Amino acid sequence: MIVIVDHGMGNLGSMANMFKKIGVPACVSADPAVVARADKLVLPGVGAFDAGMTNLEARGLIPVLRERVIGGQVPLLGVCLGMQLLCESSEEGSLPGLGWLRAGCVRFRPGKAGEPLKVPHMGWNTLAVRRPHRAFADADPDQRFYFVHSYYVVCEDADDVLAETRYGRPFVSAVARDNILGVQFHPEKSHTFGMALLRRFAGRGDGVAWSGYA
Repeated sequence: MIVIVDHGMGNLGSMANMFKKIGVPACVSADPAVVARADKLVLPGVGAFDAGMTNLEARGLIPVLRERVIGGQVPLLGVCLGMQLLCESSEEGSLPGLGWLRAGCVRFRPGKAGEPLKVPHMGWNTLAVRRPHRAFADADPDQRFYFVHSYYVVCEDADDVLAETRYGRPFVSAVARDNILGVQFHPEKSHTFGMALLRRFAGRGDGVAWSGYA
């Protein structure tokens, strides 16, 4: 069972509905006992970095997530704020993140005069996949995804960068390390391309149940 972690910040219903649409069993839960039994985990998120970490702490989810993802190597997909929470810190707040990636989050800077850059970055955009990975195996080369964010991830380890997107300058739009996958965009809002990504994450369509992503 895929468990969508409910920390009170995210398009939980939209995510659950997208899994239902592709025929994959998934549930939304804030119960650490349910999270502890998950075969795969989705950490969604919409909102502020400190609020996300505070809610995870208040619901007792950080220890069980660490045990399952880091200790048990359970596959995890972090989405938007959920991807940012995998980092060590963010300019948006003062609390430490989960620290599972050697990375931090920085805010988009408005463009120079004559080169306006609206913040947040909102709307459809494309990806440049930087290395082979099952999350994007056999993906449509014209795939595009829906973004809504003011902060983006900066990785210390270039090997963690899975894909980049251009908005004023290239920024990291997907990360991957071992069993951890993070995407800055919203697959639950990205229609056909989002469904394809979630189907690959779930291991549907290729006859293979993933134990990881390499």
